[in-house]
Amino acid sequence: MRRRYRWICGLIAACVLSASLTGCGLSDFLEGAVGKTAAEAETGRAGAGTGQITDESAGKTASAGAAAGEIGAAEPYTILPARFDYREQGRCPEAGSQGSLGTCWAFATMLALESSLLPEEEWDLSEDHISLHNSFGMRQDMGGDYTMAMAYLLAWQGPVRESDDPYGDGQSPDGLMPVKHVQEIQILGEKDYQDIKTAVYFHGGVQTSLYAAMNDKRNLSVFYREDTYAYYYNGSAAPNHDVVIVGWDDDYPRENFTSDPGRDGAFLCMNSWGKEFGDNGLFYVSYADTNLGLRSLVYTEVEEPDNFDVLYQSDLCGWLGQLGYGDGEAYFANVYEAKAGEQVEAVGFYGTGPNTEYEVFLIEDAGKNGELKLGKRAAAGRFDRAGFYTVRLDEPVDLRPGERFAAAVHIRTPGAVHPVAIEFGSGEGEITAGVDLSDGEGYISSDGRLWSRTETEQASNVCLKVYTRRR
Repeated sequence: MRRRYRWICGLIAACVLSASLTGCGLSDFLEGAVGKTAAEAETGRAGAGTGQITDESAGKTASAGAAAGEIGAAEPYTILPARFDYREQGRCPEAGSQGSLGTCWAFATMLALESSLLPEEEWDLSEDHISLHNSFGMRQDMGGDYTMAMAYLLAWQGPVRESDDPYGDGQSPDGLMPVKHVQEIQILGEKDYQDIKTAVYFHGGVQTSLYAAMNDKRNLSVFYREDTYAYYYNGSAAPNHDVVIVGWDDDYPRENFTSDPGRDGAFLCMNSWGKEFGDNGLFYVSYADTNLGLRSLVYTEVEEPDNFDVLYQSDLCGWLGQLGYGDGEAYFANVYEAKAGEQVEAVGFYGTGPNTEYEVFLIEDAGKNGELKLGKRAAAGRFDRAGFYTVRLDEPVDLRPGERFAAAVHIRTPGAVHPVAIEFGSGEGEITAGVDLSDGEGYISSDGRLWSRTETEQASNVCLKVYTRRR
């Protein structure tokens, strides 16, 4: 007997990344102000750890390790220093200013991405383009979240150069091509400070959020000490502002904060309020801060824009919800039609929780109405962290012009009940208004034999991309 669907219709922003939209301008940061609240989802946070703040000190071993050659190869076991600062490594981008617009999420995205390319490559990427040229259609004063940032980058809608789309003019030109292709974004464990430090040390700035309570435009707050650039919030308000972690100091004195956090130690964070704020745009946030590190991500694979020729996708708004059968195992697939003579080289999809195991299948001459036979396995592995990953096939697969083909994935995510990431077209709420269900042919299955069409039965597109090169 086939298992009945259990599926969620909430935003991933409510269950994985951010409990609310973030991005108020500086003039909007008043005591008690919070961002727009996203619709609640019916599942727990992906990538969640213990939720406890652990003591950090020099001499501990970084929690890393490669997973089947997929991730972790750049994170050898190492002793992390007690203090680390991107400014001393030539890896700290220049701070920008969001002004009065709700674009902190866009600034945090570009700053984190720029830092992941430093010191080898120095870029100034456009915050205007990501906030105006994504698929969500939201105004710059409405805020945003990680969901929107991930979707924009993974759909190859950007990034573009700041010089091609300057910030603050209220318009964004059409036709700009991305200068980089983001192929992997890892979601870090909840309040897992060792995980955050490892990501900063080996990959790039970690994009995260906090609750910012500012009383006026001079950046004064009961939670912020101006002379030491130190911030500590211990209340219950949800995050409303995105920042980027670019270092840490385990011995940063607790006396530097306006109230005693009960321990030494702080993360060095880059803000989006210009160089006049803090120490040239940077400030320290206590390890004991309520929100910092609850939900965070890092850009771990950024490639040149000629890495593939064609991207097949139907999820321009990305990971907005999840489907499943009540446990961590499911199959999902997307059917596409080859535009030319091509070779499939890779597929891209989300691991919605840590330690996700996967098998990839490439189906040639895919039948209609869900007639999909898996056949030979094309790739397999495991993701240590939740996030989006590009998986190269063991061998490229040739396609004929006009051929219907399918990519399929068998996924096992421990502890999950809805392991398959979807773009959900609820028709309710601003963040899902841009979802287009007419551009995909997605399927889900409990056994890999009997398939259900997601667009018609679950009002959703499957998040499963295919990358090809022309022959």
